[in-house]
Amino acid sequence: MTDLEAPAPKAGRALLVWDAPNMDMSLGSLLGARPTSAFRPRFDAVGRWLLNLAGDGEAEACVFTNVTPGSTEVVRPWVEALRNVGFAVFAKPKITEDSDIDADMLEHIELRRREGELTRVVVASGDGRAFRLPLEALVRGGIGVTVIGFREYASFAQESDVIDFCDLEDIDGVFREPLPRMTLDSLPDKGAWLPPFRSLRSLLEKR
Repeated sequence: MTDLEAPAPKAGRALLVWDAPNMDMSLGSLLGARPTSAFRPRFDAVGRWLLNLAGDGEAEACVFTNVTPGSTEVVRPWVEALRNVGFAVFAKPKITEDSDIDADMLEHIELRRREGELTRVVVASGDGRAFRLPLEALVRGGIGVTVIGFREYASFAQESDVIDFCDLEDIDGVFREPLPRMTLDSLPDKGAWLPPFRSLRSLLEKR
């Protein structure tokens, strides 16, 4: 077989795994409240970003989430919306404090790695304890790794010499409105107001 007849090398697979509990917690902490629709990430925008990253290769997008007892009807529309966009969803009952999905995310990444076509892994999470060492091991094995999240809560990726980091808000179209991200680390020279996380009157509420 001549070089002209040889098959073109495969472009590989880009895999996104989204840690829904961690990302929801990080976004809620950033906002100081439960996110409204304006501040919920648009997964169609995340999907387009992943497709651009994959180029001519395959792109696979997965969201991993816990489902607490009694929340099925609330979670179902969100899960169906994700599946309609093209995301696979791994849902696990939240029965105990140990019912986390970190191990399931890592198992899926390892499954795709063993299949031999994985060239890029994208992890949406700020959980360095669960992901830093496994992700750095992937890089040493020749697989590119990107972490997407919030710069305030993903220091492990920003401090790593081998992991790429992308702030979720930097992905075009993910949020309908800019996130209110004024922090003590990003104060303008003239100063800025930092609004309260809750009403002062909440001090009178019984707990």
